Amino acid sequence: MSDPRISHIDLDEATILWRNADIEQERRIAIYDLIEENRFKPLRSYDAGHLGPYRLQLSVQDGRLALDLADDSGGQLETLVLGLGRFRRLIREYFAICESYYQAIRKATAAEIETIDMARRGVHDQAAELLLERLEGKVETDFPTARRLFTLVCVLHIRG
Repeated sequence: MSDPRISHIDLDEATILWRNADIEQERRIAIYDLIEENRFKPLRSYDAGHLGPYRLQLSVQDGRLALDLADDSGGQLETLVLGLGRFRRLIREYFAICESYYQAIRKATAAEIETIDMARRGVHDQAAELLLERLEGKVETDFPTARRLFTLVCVLHIRG
């Protein structure tokens, strides 16, 4: 029976050097939402008969995003590697906007918070589109899944 989705996700803790409470909350929400609802079909593994669900570990290795895929029982399937060069500007912009957002929710007006949140969603959407483009031919997924994965890619890039 086919079940092309992520059932479990881990972030390489050695990659994450620092995170504050706001970032930790974003990470928890993204993982929870991702597990609850996602579409993730790694084409090579799926075509080889591994129909899902999948376990996914994300890490950054030598400036590249590594997506280690395993079957639901933990058997290694494949590792997908994506260059992160085209994501760097979006990651920097996302961090800057998030920092403004976290500061704003403590002291800004509702209108100011909404403006910053719209900008944050815009960058997030742009990055999700880029991730969909980079996964094309490797993984069939949807926009909400790509958005949540980008959040987790950002968590891997936090430096104290």
